[in-house]
This record gives sequence, C-alpha cells and structure tokens, in this order.
Amino acid sequence: MNYIETHAHIYSSKFDSDRDQVIQAIREAGIERVYMPNVDVETIEAMLACEEKYPGLCIPMMGLHPCDVKEDFQEQLAIMEDWLNKRQFAAVGEIGLDLYWDKTFFEQQKEALKIQINWAKQRGLPIVLHCRVSMDETIAIVNEEHDGKLRGIFHCFTGTADQARQIIGMGFLLGIGGVATFKNGGLDQVIPEISLDHLVLETDAPYLAPVPFRGKRNSPAYLPIIAEKIGDYLGISKEEVALKTKQNALNLFSEIGS
Repeated sequence: MNYIETHAHIYSSKFDSDRDQVIQAIREAGIERVYMPNVDVETIEAMLACEEKYPGLCIPMMGLHPCDVKEDFQEQLAIMEDWLNKRQFAAVGEIGLDLYWDKTFFEQQKEALKIQINWAKQRGLPIVLHCRVSMDETIAIVNEEHDGKLRGIFHCFTGTADQARQIIGMGFLLGIGGVATFKNGGLDQVIPEISLDHLVLETDAPYLAPVPFRGKRNSPAYLPIIAEKIGDYLGISKEEVALKTKQNALNLFSEIGS
C-alpha cells in the first residue's frame, strides 16, 4: 500500500541527527512521496538538499510562511520568485494567514498571500495554504483572487463542515493530519460529511503527531495511522483511504519527481 505525504518539513533541523533512519522508516511505511513546504529564505538550502539526497521521494515547494512575514517580506519574496523562475517546484507553499501567534504583520500577511497566489496563477501551480485561526479570512482572499483555475490544499484543516463545503466549492482539497486522531479535535464530526474525493493526507512533521505519538516528534511514517482514523470515520478501509488520497494528491501536484 502506498501513501502520498502532502505536507512535511522533513528538512527541519529536528531531523538532522537521524534523517536517514527517518527516511528509511518512511519508505518502510509505504510512503511514496513527501511534498515539502518551504517556510522562508533560510529553509531553502536545507529543503533542496533533501530533494538532492532523496530524489523522487522528497519534492519541494516554494513559498513564504505567514509566521515569517516580517518587515523584510518583500525582499524574501523577491528571492523566492527568482527561485520559481529558475527551476520547477510542485506548488507555491506554505503560504497563507496566521492569527494565532502574532497579529503585528497581518496586513503584510494578506499582501504576501495575494502576491504568492498570483505567482501560482501565472505558473499554473497549486497553492498550499496555512490558515491557523484564520480560516474565514483565508477563504475570503482565495475566493477574491480565484480565476477559475486556482487549486490547492487548505493544509491542516480543522474547520467546520460549512467551511469545508466552501473550500470544496472553490475546487480545493482539505489536508487532514494528526488532529483527526485527537479526542477533541472536532474532525470526527466533519469528515463523515465530506467525500473522500476532497481529502489528502499530511502530517506536518515534525509537528502535530497523531495519537499515540501526540507531543512527540512527528514523522510521515505515521500517515497510516491518520488514514486508518479517516477510514473509521467514513466506514471504509485505510487501504481505500490510501488509494483515493494518493490519486487526489497526484492529480493536484505537478509531475515533478515522476
């Protein structure tokens, strides 16, 4: 059984001491690809090094994370746009809005999001969206900027069924991760109302590990746990979840790494 991991920071320094062993465990778990969201200019080198060391498995994206939108965001975006002009990336991401940590640069976050959405539209790339405590605001901007072709993933979806329907109505997918296994995560009420056609699997490793590893370092090797929980909610096997979410992911992303 093969899985597609649509969102993992496998280049994170939290894996520096044992990355080879983690990659081995990922392969043994049946993970076929790991799509890596970029965070800022400083993470580009490590991300591309993972791509080079684990070709065909680790696939990079390019984007500025909303939590890293500061005074210098225009300079960071200029460097990233240059990278997008130089080579292929699977998506523009991780981009979006975040009202959880710091609201100081929220207006700049919105500006950066719109700029990066435009990059995706120009290049025919999907976008991967961070929307922590900003689901409605992110939906509003995506809807406003939508050209009828824009597509992507609302990463780490933890919203309501109504928000899910709005996202699906725009042609986007929902990224489901470890929160699906949390007792009070809320997704047990939402996933049964959503067709598997609109879901992809993710871990956000090294963050948000599923139960029974909650609070520890996360890994893409834990995707089968998430697939099994989604299957429980939908009354289907984890094999069916793996197959359909793999198809959804491959249909979305470019052919880089094929």
